[in-house]
Amino acid sequence: MTEYDVIVVGAGPIGSTAARYASMNGARTLMLEDHAFVGSPVGCTGLLSTRAVSECDIKPSDDFVFNSVRGAFVHPMNGDYLPIDGKKTKAYVVSRKMFDRRLAAMAIEKDVDLWLNSRVNGIENKDGKQRVSLIRKGQPETVEAKVVIAADGVRSKVAKITGLGNVSKVLSGIQAEVPYRSDDTDFVELFVGSQAPGFFAWAVPVNENVSRIGMAIDPKSQHSAMANQQLEKLLTKNHHVASRYGGGKLDLVMGGIPLGPLEKTYSDGVLVVGDAAGQVKPTSGGGIYTGAVCAKIAGEIAAKAVDEENSSASFLSEYDKRWRAEIGKELAMGMRIHRFIGGLDDNELDGLIGSMNNPAILDTITRYGDMDHPSILIKKMLHPSRSVHMLKVFGAFAKAVL
Repeated sequence: MTEYDVIVVGAGPIGSTAARYASMNGARTLMLEDHAFVGSPVGCTGLLSTRAVSECDIKPSDDFVFNSVRGAFVHPMNGDYLPIDGKKTKAYVVSRKMFDRRLAAMAIEKDVDLWLNSRVNGIENKDGKQRVSLIRKGQPETVEAKVVIAADGVRSKVAKITGLGNVSKVLSGIQAEVPYRSDDTDFVELFVGSQAPGFFAWAVPVNENVSRIGMAIDPKSQHSAMANQQLEKLLTKNHHVASRYGGGKLDLVMGGIPLGPLEKTYSDGVLVVGDAAGQVKPTSGGGIYTGAVCAKIAGEIAAKAVDEENSSASFLSEYDKRWRAEIGKELAMGMRIHRFIGGLDDNELDGLIGSMNNPAILDTITRYGDMDHPSILIKKMLHPSRSVHMLKVFGAFAKAVL
């Protein structure tokens, strides 16, 4: 039987980062990917914050970055818009396929073994080791490790098999790459309210003639239709979008976005990370930055467990404590923001966004807005030194969130 110290299930950015850190800390590491290629199929918008790219230990380069953006135009239902200008690059529009493959290559360079076409069927804890059964290239195979790291996505089979469960709230996401005339490629466009029930829609410019237009919706929302129907409605019925949409679709991706972390992300010999653990920002649906932070901790703790010959749940609980100390409060606040915004009807949301179209508020957003740490902006907005208008606008919001 093939044996490793650590097995990472999933070769996405989070799995590759966890595997790389496990290997860098001395563990003989195997990474399993159930698809034939790393980075395919794509299930992400491909808009990564500058901090997310940095957290993955790489620098932006032309081989995976198509465009950079510095702000957003927020479109409520009433046809107005709120311009938010960060004044400098805040995020990159990337090829997720090439980005994922770069991170997988970095893991391989650190002596991680990669098996493609390897689908996990079961895990059994036997004599203090995790015995993983899988189908590799159509054939059954078994491999053992002291620790398994589950980075296998929103409906993680590993987390379910090992009794840790799956994230309870999952948004339906869909995105098409389409011919679209962007007014300014430095800005993404966001569409809120009942045009994207339960979350929001977006137009992310790849260049001046092509954008990625998609949305995430809460399938349990009373206003929700199927995600593909909602997207088609946005493309053809929303006046702003339809007037710029050239027709047809160059690419289409779909996937689930988990909101709210698992209550417990470890058990005997198992750690859960990334989308599988619900380590996703509830305000934006982004999971690369938060997942990479947790993946590094998971890799370090897994290697430490191997080194100290202790892969018990008690020992591995250090991972859970550390990642929650790093990002737990931010995720909790993000969830409260998500619930508050989701509870507003179109008129209330129009009013909130309209009241923010104020020079002092926009300047504060520019100075303190952070895709990865929204709590920074909220606290600045509510500082006693802020104007009466600003405090009035955010009074109800603060009461609900803080």
